[in-house]
Amino acid sequence: MSQGNPLYFSLITPTFGRPDEVVEFLESLLAQQYPHFEVIVSDGTPGDTLRPLLRRFENNPTYPLTILFTEYIGVSPARNAAAAVAKGDYLIFLDSDCIIPPDYLTKVADYLVKNPDIALFGGPDLAASGFTPLQKAINFSMTSFLTTGGIRGGKRTIGTYLPRGFNMGVKRSVFQAVKGYSDFVCAEDIELSIRILKAGYRSAYIPEAGVYHKRRTTLKKFFRQVYRFGAARLLLNERHPGNLKLTHLFPLLFSLGLILALLLLPLTEWPFVLYAIYFSLIMIFSTLTNESSKIGLLTVVTTLVMMAGYGYGMARNGWEMYIKGNKKGIKL
Repeated sequence: MSQGNPLYFSLITPTFGRPDEVVEFLESLLAQQYPHFEVIVSDGTPGDTLRPLLRRFENNPTYPLTILFTEYIGVSPARNAAAAVAKGDYLIFLDSDCIIPPDYLTKVADYLVKNPDIALFGGPDLAASGFTPLQKAINFSMTSFLTTGGIRGGKRTIGTYLPRGFNMGVKRSVFQAVKGYSDFVCAEDIELSIRILKAGYRSAYIPEAGVYHKRRTTLKKFFRQVYRFGAARLLLNERHPGNLKLTHLFPLLFSLGLILALLLLPLTEWPFVLYAIYFSLIMIFSTLTNESSKIGLLTVVTTLVMMAGYGYGMARNGWEMYIKGNKKGIKL
């Protein structure tokens, strides 16, 4: 990578509460090997109570830190507010529940110097060794080729790569050209990615630029998260027709098929046997990947929760939008 005119990055994270996660996120950035970046925290925590906890990071020599505060600000407005004051050549949007590896920016910069035509990029979400068994199980369920990993965006994706907001970079000039995040409430990252690609820019998946993504810490929170994802997919297709693929229906069809298999058990076992084989493969691959049979078993549960939550969200919003005729859908 040329050091004559190094790329400068603005790392942006929106947050609401979660003080421990934000502190851990900022601490991970103190170890970055690449020195040319700033960090902007756009906070909506009531009472500005997060700022005192972050004060020790404001004068650190590793990176400049800007803390923006607007009480109860939403995720998209928070990101837009941070982008408005950012100085970087590229904006990188990261979730506050992520831990950033020391070589993350080095890998990103190396790739972009070699591929200057890339305007939009992202990388994988990984599970750190210190994550809880549930976090590791959720990570496997969300990223495995056996589940919806391809749907969410990976090396092999549906069509052109659409980065997700937990690890999503975009040229600042391009972000400004498309007017940033829209009023989309959920799946706002995908909606932005679609508009950038429609404008004629190119995107790329950088496999070396992964982040450790903690995700939800309980099954209830995880169910709620994927429920919103499923519901938002139909809204996304309304705004950008043609972006609903057959594979996006997989969790809904999977859940309906499982219900049918259970109902048919008195007559035939074969449909249920197929599901048993599928979940056995999930357990085996997760056990081998995580080197833990406990996590393997837990992954069966998280996969079931993910499929059911996403499928239920899509079914409920489909009823609201296409049967009841409310194109705005359910409240997310």
